[in-house]
Amino acid sequence: MTEAPDATDEGAPATGTPVRPIIVPPSVQAAAAWSWRLIVIAAAVVAGLWVLATFKTLTIPVAVALLFTVLLAPLVRLLHVGLRFPRALASGIAVLGLIGFVAALITLAGASIVDGISDLSTKAQEGFQQALDWLAGSPFHVEQAKLDEYLGDLVTAAEENMGTLVSGALSVTTTVGQVLAGTIIALFCAFFFLLDGRRIWTWVVGLLPRHVREDVHQAGRRGIVTLASYVRTQILVAFVDAVGIGVGAAVLGLPLAFPLATLVFVGSFIPFVGAIATGAIAVAVALVVKGWVYALIMLGIVLLVQQIEGNVLQPFLMGHAVSLHPVAVLLVVTGGAMLAGIVGALFAVPVVAVLNTVIQYFHGKDKFPDLGIGDHLIFRSPRRTPRAESVDAAPRTVVVAGPTPETAAHVDALEEHAWRSAGEPDTGSRE
Repeated sequence: MTEAPDATDEGAPATGTPVRPIIVPPSVQAAAAWSWRLIVIAAAVVAGLWVLATFKTLTIPVAVALLFTVLLAPLVRLLHVGLRFPRALASGIAVLGLIGFVAALITLAGASIVDGISDLSTKAQEGFQQALDWLAGSPFHVEQAKLDEYLGDLVTAAEENMGTLVSGALSVTTTVGQVLAGTIIALFCAFFFLLDGRRIWTWVVGLLPRHVREDVHQAGRRGIVTLASYVRTQILVAFVDAVGIGVGAAVLGLPLAFPLATLVFVGSFIPFVGAIATGAIAVAVALVVKGWVYALIMLGIVLLVQQIEGNVLQPFLMGHAVSLHPVAVLLVVTGGAMLAGIVGALFAVPVVAVLNTVIQYFHGKDKFPDLGIGDHLIFRSPRRTPRAESVDAAPRTVVVAGPTPETAAHVDALEEHAWRSAGEPDTGSRE
């Protein structure tokens, strides 16, 4: 604080009030600058999530189609390049093969459930009665009349909430319809991603300003490699989990061993949480059918499989392609589940892994330097016609950024080699 100069001083205003200069420390200025930028970023993220949630009937199938695409790309490449199948035929065979595999898996699991559900139901009833007898005896000494009263209350509550149960069944029917529609959309999109993936990607990148197209393309290539590594590794890990727990259940003589293995395979696509939850179901089946000794053995098998997955398979197979710390994976899966339930838990890790690779590339750290930057997209701009109000003006032309007819075959050969070496799906049709 400085006092105002006296009125007698030459050139000084005679205000008589102290002058208090406004001084903001640099730390506060930096914090304010970061704060409003973070607020804008958070608002953009929230708006994006709202759009995705609003159009989830479309966004989720497209995301699933991308997973199918990176999974089936090696098969399409083998049929198209190795066996000389037409691109459309190779893509159709891959999609139909995926449908046939899933249908066979569901059929086998359903047949096993039909065969073993009666035995499991009988064992469950016996186990429930044994639990009631145990409660009536030591150490709780619960009277049988009290147990009958509790059971009667449960039956009454179920009857009173029959309307809620019916509405829940109707909502399940609606969900089943949405799942069927989403499955059709996902398969349709997967077919055309396999067939015309590069043309679609070229169109998407072409919407961006020219000076960022090359960086976006190179970052996208590395994101696809990360996604492919994650999907293929997760399938192998899920297969190992399913075989380990399924064989353990079969050795212990548990019913529904194959359906349990199928459930573990599907659940293992949610890292950590899925395999633990499905393994707990196997332990519960062992407890109901065989007793607590077999349940403890089954629990040991589940924990052993989880240790092999977490300490051997995940670090060895994932490598640096999906370089996320286990703590980050757990937090990401939990956050995804909180935001979007099972779907969020399923897509949280691959989305974060791809974003991690892309953002690091934009910041100058290339996780896949072997890919190089020799692969380039080719854009062609149409010739523009003169506007109606400027008839006398000479028509403007746009330079075409593409190969000449003499070099087209050479460019196609280079692109084919680049995409094959990158491990990405080659669509065979380019702009």
